[in-house]
Amino acid sequence: MKGLKETVGGLEVGTQKCLRSLLLIWGVFLRLPQIQGRRRGPSRPQSKATLLTKTGDQWWSRATPYLRLLRFEIIDTFKSLTKELLRQEHLTQAPQRNDPHRVTDRTFFIDGSNQNLKTIPPEILALKELEEVHLENNQISEIPQGIQHLEKIKVLYLHNNSLQNLCQELGSLSNLESLDLSGNLLVLSSLQVICRLRTLRELRLYNTGLTEVPSGICKSLHHLELLGLSENYLESLPKEIVNQTKLREIYLKQNHFENFPCDLCVLCNLEVIDLDDNKLKTIPEDIGHLVRLQKFYVASNHLMGLPESLSHCRKLSVLDLTHNSIHSLPYSLEQLTELTEVGLSGNRLEKVPRLLCNWVSLHLLYLRNTSLHGLRRSFKHLVNLRFLDLSQNHIDHFPVQICTLKDLEILALDDNKVKQLPPAISSLSKLKILGLTGNDFVSFPEEIFSLVSLEKLYIGQDQGSKLSSLPENIKKLTNLKELYIENNQLEQLPASLGLMPNLEVLDCRHNLLRQLPDAICQTRDLRELLLEDNLLSRLPENLDHLVNLKVLTLTDNLMEDPPMEVCEQGNEAIWRHLKENRIRKVMATKIQAWWRGIMVRKGYGSYEELLKARKKGKSPPKDKKGKAAPKGKPAKGNKK
Repeated sequence: MKGLKETVGGLEVGTQKCLRSLLLIWGVFLRLPQIQGRRRGPSRPQSKATLLTKTGDQWWSRATPYLRLLRFEIIDTFKSLTKELLRQEHLTQAPQRNDPHRVTDRTFFIDGSNQNLKTIPPEILALKELEEVHLENNQISEIPQGIQHLEKIKVLYLHNNSLQNLCQELGSLSNLESLDLSGNLLVLSSLQVICRLRTLRELRLYNTGLTEVPSGICKSLHHLELLGLSENYLESLPKEIVNQTKLREIYLKQNHFENFPCDLCVLCNLEVIDLDDNKLKTIPEDIGHLVRLQKFYVASNHLMGLPESLSHCRKLSVLDLTHNSIHSLPYSLEQLTELTEVGLSGNRLEKVPRLLCNWVSLHLLYLRNTSLHGLRRSFKHLVNLRFLDLSQNHIDHFPVQICTLKDLEILALDDNKVKQLPPAISSLSKLKILGLTGNDFVSFPEEIFSLVSLEKLYIGQDQGSKLSSLPENIKKLTNLKELYIENNQLEQLPASLGLMPNLEVLDCRHNLLRQLPDAICQTRDLRELLLEDNLLSRLPENLDHLVNLKVLTLTDNLMEDPPMEVCEQGNEAIWRHLKENRIRKVMATKIQAWWRGIMVRKGYGSYEELLKARKKGKSPPKDKKGKAAPKGKPAKGNKK
């Protein structure tokens, strides 16, 4: 990646800018968090925070699961486009590194991130045509005066370094549009230099130890569109914030706000407000003035209700009220017909709000731990739902209304009291992830086998009834990639697991398994096999044929072959042991065959006769040509 970015400087301007855009897209998708195999379904106490989408700075920190599935497709597309661009004739005109003048003239983008740099290299400061510089995640302690030479720079990322003071020369960057100083414990007085950056559109000061925002920033920077101030110690905003008439996104997460900053309500262009993890008790009625507001995050506060005026924010698409003290919603909010994502988890609703069923555009709905006992009949109107989290409630029957949601892709029903599934669940033809951990199934619900699109199944039982067997029909789930069946009482696994070509993760921890089926060696895509706390004493002799297996856990078993001391050394030691076992077995077979041949040629009879004689304690059969003669005397029938 780094080498590719360096190559960009040698391309023609048009091609270079195109490729640079691709690189930025590539960078975003490389930072996408992976969906890790959880011990539960897609819901966890923190799962909402990783699934709700955001724009601006943190828009991928809550990327939806079904969007994440596109990650690898986009990466493949990027690679193809990049190869095509690099094949073009422009590459032959790339300047040589020993030609500093041409490099200076043609280099627009530099990535020096994650290089353990102590200072900004002078070679970078000499590239006067630079427009974008990435120096994040280093150990830079100061910005040199030479920064003023980068007169055309538009983007400067210096987050997660060791900066404390900002040099005055930084204020001379008259074209700078985006500045990120997050993760540096900056001296408050040194921030005054930022006031001179009049062209700034994006300013990120996350986790910089701020106790207040310098009023000069709000007075002087009239073009700001994004202001990031999360993870600080702010209790209020300066009244000069009203000057930020072009502000579209403001991030104030994890501060100490007890009162909603009312001055924000006059910024009519605001589209995103993030006030998660503060101490807010109320939202002012003036919030209704923000008619362009699209995303409103107020999770983990002390809110007991919402103002009626929020219904005036007709463009609202994301509303996150997770972990508050809300019991009901104003009925006027039914007018928010453009809502696509709503988070209500961690509130004591007890019933699904009636108006919620009118939000027919919803794609993602979080109702985890809301004391629900069931769903309304009108819930079936939410036909566009793709993600539904109902985990940690008191639901004892699978809600049949769910079966009408044909587009549903992810369903979390973990930690409820469901005892069986309805046959109508087969209508969920697009369901890819199903969480049923911690329910009261007496036996494995075979209705699951009709979900042909299922890719991840969570049915571990750390509470409630335990499953004693896994049906052979599990093979019907041909698209299944991850199976979590931990904390049950399984004594064996079905051989049909070997017929599941896409299986990548198998979690059987905390069961009663005594052996693994040899057929498991045929699951060639298996990456993780979790077997802790079982009764295993040996592994299948061909388990090392699973060339993609990276994680194998065997602690708290009764391992003899291979012995536990070998297992503790990791996969390579286990594979070596299994291979040596096979070699010894082959050699034993060859020696046995050789010995059989010797015995037969010596006239002691066939191998089977020798075994019978040994079992009866008799001497070997006599030579068929005649009886054995005493020493010195010829036997009868033999020649002297």
